[in-house]
Amino acid sequence: MRAKACRGAASPFLYNGGNCYCTDRDRILIRRLYDWTMGLAARKNALGVLAIVSFAESSVFPIPPDVLIIPMVLAKRARAWLIAGVCTISSVLGGIAGYAIGFYLFDTFGSAIVEFYGYGHAFETFRGWYGDWGLWIVFAAGITPLPYKVFTIASGVAALDPMIFILGSVASRGLRFYAVAGLLYWIGEPIRIFVERHLQWVAAAFAVILVGGFAVIRFAA
Repeated sequence: MRAKACRGAASPFLYNGGNCYCTDRDRILIRRLYDWTMGLAARKNALGVLAIVSFAESSVFPIPPDVLIIPMVLAKRARAWLIAGVCTISSVLGGIAGYAIGFYLFDTFGSAIVEFYGYGHAFETFRGWYGDWGLWIVFAAGITPLPYKVFTIASGVAALDPMIFILGSVASRGLRFYAVAGLLYWIGEPIRIFVERHLQWVAAAFAVILVGGFAVIRFAA
């Protein structure tokens, strides 16, 4: 069966903006995972489930935690900041796990993850960027539609300074998840469509402007 790019069939958040090159069977499986994950938002232990999903999404799991954040915050807006905090901490810890996969287990496990998300052909290029742009690469991956898990693994393969990796991850994941929670807290249901369809692209534009600005300053100096 011919592989094709899995692009947001269920939601613009699905696949985290990546080019997940997989078969039709894989697409059906991921759609089922998406629906299953959405259903977990209504459970009493949803906060714990969010922590698990956030952790796993940073290294292997294809469904981003935003899928849970949105209905959870809308259901209990007073817990918006707690939800964002749990999501951020769990995501950073999962990113550290992804880093470890890249550093210790790339040949046996990490390369298969990268190939699944369609970035195998560009992986060596990513590695080449880390010497000069390691922090900014992690930051951009953490807030944009790029699959963060690919870059956590790449950070480990490139042996990026762990403290730089953690700093970039905390800043970017915190900005992303608190922005989603904040918009839902202050505006509620009317902002949901914007969050689901457009927020990641606004974040991508912000990251391009920010990183581009520092690049201009650096090369002009």
